[in-house]
Amino acid sequence: PLRGRPAAMEAREPLRDVRGALRAVLARLREGEPGEGREPFELPRFWDALGQTFQVTSQEATKLSLAFSRPPLPSAENCRKLSEDVQNAILAVATVYYWLPKGQGTTLRKMVRDATTEVVEGMIQLTDTILNAPVESLSQEQLISTGGVWEACEQVSNLPRGASFCPFAFADNQAAVVSALAACLGVVKDAVEEMEHALVEGQDPYGDIMEDEELGFRGNRDTYWSEADRQLLSSCMGLMKASKACLKKVLTAVKAHGKADSPEHIAQLDDVADIANEISPSVDELALSMYPPVNPLAVRLNAAKLASVLKKVLEIAKTSHVCPPSEEGWVQFLTGAVDHNMNKVKNFTQGQL
Repeated sequence: PLRGRPAAMEAREPLRDVRGALRAVLARLREGEPGEGREPFELPRFWDALGQTFQVTSQEATKLSLAFSRPPLPSAENCRKLSEDVQNAILAVATVYYWLPKGQGTTLRKMVRDATTEVVEGMIQLTDTILNAPVESLSQEQLISTGGVWEACEQVSNLPRGASFCPFAFADNQAAVVSALAACLGVVKDAVEEMEHALVEGQDPYGDIMEDEELGFRGNRDTYWSEADRQLLSSCMGLMKASKACLKKVLTAVKAHGKADSPEHIAQLDDVADIANEISPSVDELALSMYPPVNPLAVRLNAAKLASVLKKVLEIAKTSHVCPPSEEGWVQFLTGAVDHNMNKVKNFTQGQL
């Protein structure tokens, strides 16, 4: 039974080379900067080419997986051909990504790079699985890895597509920023709901994860909120809700007024997305510090950090093209709400300083 193994291993040799080549492509994608492009850049042509290269990659993954799913195994010659096709498909994906110039916007570029990286990672995973699988058997891992490549390749059709009512709209930086803001809003909404749920009057924040016998006496100060804690935390909840409102309003403004028609507008959209990205981690840090035992100074510090991020988001949005005079009302209102809640947090923690 061992006699066939060396030949089988040898047949898979080209796959090892391809795996090495794909890892090099991945490393370059992770650190590399796309070029400025020598010819005039056309967004529709770019999306069309990207979609095609993702489709070809998906087909090559299927061919490779099928070839190694049942006996007889492909000959060394066939394996070389399959490996070459896989490598060419991945190089084509990377090449098209490199067409996308910086000037189109960093948010859009990051989205395309993430999708491209996922496809390359999926293909590396598939070659790994085939190289490590017992000869001539289709493993569960191989099925999962193949599905992983398909899924990654389908991502391109899920990338933001510009105005949804226009089937021919191609994703630009405005669509990418809308998509990024919507993702941030989803995460912040979840965090606010979770904290509201935990703060329900009389509810033990650790009730679902700690048994009584583990802690012994339930009057342990470390596991519940005092009345003073609850007062401080209600102001923190005010800040968390202001975060949600900020993201909602900025998202609506970018949808309504955001444009990717000039370098200045594209850069302003990126600035909005970059600072809005800081909201969710700041909300998380504040939420974590709100669990008992509450250290009022840590809460104050995290609240101040979140308040400063929110003020910055509002300031950057207000001075950009996404906030014409018609939008100034809510910017003012939310700035006031952030200050109001932050001042309450300061008052509640004043004695701790």
